[in-house]
Amino acid sequence: MTTRSATTAVSALLLASLAAGATAAHAQATKPMEKCYGVAKAGKNDCKAGAGTTCAGTSKVDYQKDAWKLVPAGTCARIKTPKGNGSLTPA
Repeated sequence: MTTRSATTAVSALLLASLAAGATAAHAQATKPMEKCYGVAKAGKNDCKAGAGTTCAGTSKVDYQKDAWKLVPAGTCARIKTPKGNGSLTPA
């Protein structure tokens, strides 16, 4: 294989990989999502986490009951943490 054909093959493989990744990301982005409370690690919540916080990344403790994270719809209550399962409502 010549250098040019090897470069072309690698470029084609890279483009195919990027296209597959973009397709998967788009499919993930269009899935219905829901707010799931009590499943975020400290500083990893998606938005408001109760009094004294403003938005994403402001939760102070792991699995804070009033901090939420977006998860695929229908999966929240099945998420298990050391402090219990996820909840669709803040505690």
